[in-house]
Amino acid sequence: MRWWFIAICILLLIALVLVIIKIREQRHFAEKRKLQGMVDERTKELRHEKERSDELLLNILPLETAEELKKNGYASVQQYDMVSVLFTDFVGFTNITEGISHKELVSSLDEHFRLFDGVMDKYGIEKIKTIGDAYMAAGGIPTRTITNPMAVVAAGLEMIYLLSDLNQKKTIKGETAWNLRLGIHTGSVISGVVGKNKFAFDIWGDAVNTAARMESSGEIMKVNISGSTYALVKDYFECTPRGKIKAKNKGEIEMFFVERLKPEYSDNAVGLVPNSTFMDLLRK
Repeated sequence: MRWWFIAICILLLIALVLVIIKIREQRHFAEKRKLQGMVDERTKELRHEKERSDELLLNILPLETAEELKKNGYASVQQYDMVSVLFTDFVGFTNITEGISHKELVSSLDEHFRLFDGVMDKYGIEKIKTIGDAYMAAGGIPTRTITNPMAVVAAGLEMIYLLSDLNQKKTIKGETAWNLRLGIHTGSVISGVVGKNKFAFDIWGDAVNTAARMESSGEIMKVNISGSTYALVKDYFECTPRGKIKAKNKGEIEMFFVERLKPEYSDNAVGLVPNSTFMDLLRK
């Protein structure tokens, strides 16, 4: 065999080996990219699932409580010296339910509670729970604030304002208006997470019971507050004293109707929506 023929064969063999190596490398890189794409996609799905889980958890628990629960596996009991508790209840709810279907009932409750939820978000108030047609919220938890009585009373007025507007629209359409009683009391509470299955964040204490009495002792479409709450908000709201009124299992309690925000803190003529000056006070 001539030397040049041998050289050509060697070169061809080397070229073939290089081609095979190159093809294998391309296949390896292609498989690696495919696997990386699958990993990235799965990571994205897991991140989305985690965000969704966190979002659902925050619909049940306050942020600080949720973070503590995820970190430690439990949420510690907390005591608060100044919390403003708000209760609402729809008047004549049993009669309302008799005239509508179950689907319409749930839809209407959802509409009203979503309206209230928006007010709680605006003022940084923690929604605690709903029980039937009752709605409960509290200001000053889990973040402790000294302005929570002002925020909760302002929220109560705005709830009345928005509900009145909704009722006007219902009346025009020939639908039944939903009216409520609303009560607020400020005092000390404890908070915690209870239960193993379907656990819930809740608050307890005399302030909770007194706030419930403020609601039941109130009048339709009025914000009824206790004397302790009045002492903390009297510089910002115009109130009508009711004197001492007997409340179930609580004896006589001094109560006031909140009529409106004082003009210097109001954004409208009726005094039910706060202006920027008032909102700035809440942030201090």
